[in-house]
Parts: sequence; C-alpha cells; structure tokens
Amino acid sequence: MTNGKKVALALLFFWFCLVIWAAFFYAPRAVGFKGESARIVFFHVPQAWVAVLAFCVNLVASLRFLRHRRLLDDARAAAAARLGLLFAVLATVSGSLFAKVMWGSFWNWDPREISIAILLLVYAAYFALRQAVNDPERRGSLAAAYAILAFVTMPFLVFVVPRIYWSLHPDTIISAQGTVNVQMEPRMFQVLLGSVLGFSGLFWWLYSLEVRLARLNLWREHGGE
Repeated sequence: MTNGKKVALALLFFWFCLVIWAAFFYAPRAVGFKGESARIVFFHVPQAWVAVLAFCVNLVASLRFLRHRRLLDDARAAAAARLGLLFAVLATVSGSLFAKVMWGSFWNWDPREISIAILLLVYAAYFALRQAVNDPERRGSLAAAYAILAFVTMPFLVFVVPRIYWSLHPDTIISAQGTVNVQMEPRMFQVLLGSVLGFSGLFWWLYSLEVRLARLNLWREHGGE
C-alpha cells in the first residue's frame, strides 16, 4: 500500500470516528421518536444510499462489458453488485431495528420493507445466474443483460413504490411529495451528510480492493486480460 493510500485510509477512519461521535453527541435528540431511535438515520440512510450507488456502478460496468467484452469489466460489475447487496442488507437490518423500537416489530409489511425485500431478491438472483454459468464470456453477457433489467426495477422499488401507498416510514430527506425535506434540524442534517460521505468513501475503498483482487486473478488465469 502506497503512502497516499495509507493517508486516505487513515482519513477515512478518522472521518468515521468523527461521524460516530457527532451522531451521538453533536446531533440533538429528534422530536417525535421513541428514545434515541432517530439516531439510526445516520447509518440507515447512508447504507441505503451506498446500495443505490453500487447498483449504479454495476450498471455502468455491465454496459462497458457489453461494449468492450473485457472480463475485468464483468468483474467490476460483480464487485459493485456484491457490495450493493451487502449494503442493502445492512440498510434492511438497521431499518428493522428502528421498526422494532418505534412500532414493536422488526417487520411490519410496510411498503418500504416489501420493496427492499424484493430488491434483495432481484440482485440475489444476479449471483444465482452467475453461479449457473461456467463460461466467463457467456456468464458476463448474461449477467450484464440481467443487470440492466435489474437496474430498471431499482429506482421503481427504492423511490416510487414506497411513496405510492401510505407508509409508516418517516420522510428523512425526500418527502412523499418528492421534495427535499427542509424540516430536519440543521445539526442532524450536517451529521447525515457527513455520514453519507463517509459511507461513500468506504464503498469506493472496498470496491477498489475487490477490483484489484479481480485484476490479479485475471492476470493469473487469463494472462493479464
């Protein structure tokens, strides 16, 4: 690891420590929530954001594979989808913890809960497809085509469905009318944006590690392709 990467990793670690401190000691207690349950927003929302970001990267890498037929692009797409699925699971878990505190149950069949569950199944099927095909070229083509279809469902499940029907889920940044929620206390909003930046940096670091590992594996298996 180069000195520059070490510094970047150290800054990322420091940023997360600062965000965690701010989430519990700088941001005020939110009105209308049980206890300190609203503080989970500083982790739940960034996790959901990173999942969306990762699925966007998966789409771009998939399109690049279909255009150039490079196995590294297929590996980039798989890495992004893997991280997207991971952060979607984390967002589901953190959301379930919030639901338990606020509404007494981890799962309430809320439209947002149902839509994220469907999204998890959609991208889990992406990896089931990859496991079912042995030929790298064919696997990349089928996975890229599926990734495009999966991405079409993603905005609908994440942004549209949860706002069509009545939902228990509170509006954090985007309201049910599709407008920016400006009622959040300024210090809470500052911490939330800081956490989004931190989680985005964590995603890019993990993604770069996966891509470097994939590049090394391709070099070993296919002569550096």
